[in-house]
Amino acid sequence: MQPEDDQIRARYQAAVRWARQAGEHTLKFFQQDSYDVTRKSDGSPVTQADQETETLLRDWIRHNFPDDGILGEEYGEIPGTSSFVWILDPIDGTKSFISGVPLYGTLVAVQQHQRTVIGVIEIPALNERVYAAKNTGAWHVRGDQEAQPAHVLSDIALQDGLLLTSAFQGFVDRGAADAWKQLEASSWFARTWGDCYGYLLVATGRALAMIDPELNVWDAAAVQVVIEEAGGQFTDWHGNHRVDSGDGIGASPEVLKQILAITQNAPPLDAS
Repeated sequence: MQPEDDQIRARYQAAVRWARQAGEHTLKFFQQDSYDVTRKSDGSPVTQADQETETLLRDWIRHNFPDDGILGEEYGEIPGTSSFVWILDPIDGTKSFISGVPLYGTLVAVQQHQRTVIGVIEIPALNERVYAAKNTGAWHVRGDQEAQPAHVLSDIALQDGLLLTSAFQGFVDRGAADAWKQLEASSWFARTWGDCYGYLLVATGRALAMIDPELNVWDAAAVQVVIEEAGGQFTDWHGNHRVDSGDGIGASPEVLKQILAITQNAPPLDAS
């Protein structure tokens, strides 16, 4: 289903297409030894693949939607004059990418008036994607197959499902190790099939919940609309429907309540 608004529809079609093309570009570097890994000021790794891929996305956006703003992980923010802002994460899960693990992704989101209206989660190495625009549902595609509706699991409690996160260490770093222990004990089983792949698994009904103790806007923006259009909810650890709080949870409304009962009592991000 396509959005009725012509401006959103044009950006939605472009976002889905460009996320796939950008993801294909990352595969030129994936599991190769032909690129260098450097460290950013916060200690996180960055590669030539991250930088080239974001540059491609920015070039496509500037050429086709020159009035739109752009915010990307690698090259910061360029203000626009329209009501739209593109939010980019060229390689979400750079550590997985560097290690040759195929669970990294390319994220493309579009906000209008500071509300996320378009989101694409592209998993290049698996040739799998899920995408959504506001009020049109979420859609899942494997390879070149037809898009199928994506839905979160419903009527299943946390103790009966798979709980995901990106890394346990993030809980330790913010002083919330006890919160993770409670969550893990409350679930059927837990794994670190995280970053945006974890949210894709939630949106397509294969995992029950995904939680991140540390999250940037470019990690969260695309995920929010995908999870919500798949019938779930995306909030911060206090239940606020935001992408800029620094943490996040994606789950069905019922499971979200179970998780919030634990995370609302966890130390805040700045307490560690």
